[in-house]
Amino acid sequence: MPKINGNEIKPGNVLEHNGGLWAAVKVDHVKPGKGGAFAQVELKNLRNGSKLNERFRSADKVERVRLEQKDQQFLYESDGMLTFMDTENYEQIELPADILGDRRPFLQDGMIAVIEYYESEALNATLPQKVTCKVVETEPVVKGQTAANSFKPAVLDNGVKVMVPPFVGQDEDIIVNTETMEYAERA
Repeated sequence: MPKINGNEIKPGNVLEHNGGLWAAVKVDHVKPGKGGAFAQVELKNLRNGSKLNERFRSADKVERVRLEQKDQQFLYESDGMLTFMDTENYEQIELPADILGDRRPFLQDGMIAVIEYYESEALNATLPQKVTCKVVETEPVVKGQTAANSFKPAVLDNGVKVMVPPFVGQDEDIIVNTETMEYAERA
């Protein structure tokens, strides 16, 4: 596995640290007036979800882990477990539903998600960046209301509340960014 310097850590990197696998969530480079510069890194454990704040100096070496990414199709959910199928060899795996966190409502039947593996262990799941949803409840469209940055609340078919532009009406399909959980465009 490649070793990298502590100042080369970027958000999204997966590191082997203290005997566990950690994903760098946030990285702040600090240059104090006295002493050497360091990177203040917020890490999230990929196995149990615990968080850790750690300082890495530029002289520190850390193991960077490369995860294998596979596109897998979502089949169904039962007893809090999500079942995905490998589209190449049709093998099925189960992951806990909380692996997706807040983005769980955006998972739709038949959707292709990217599952990240370390050796043969599935550690993470990523949804497509943009998902089409239907607006089931919002205020009616008001003619002539064209203020550039005015938004109104809307409830989607999956129960998630997002802010939408005033021209979006009920029963319209919109595209939502799953990373920011915000309205992106009309479908």
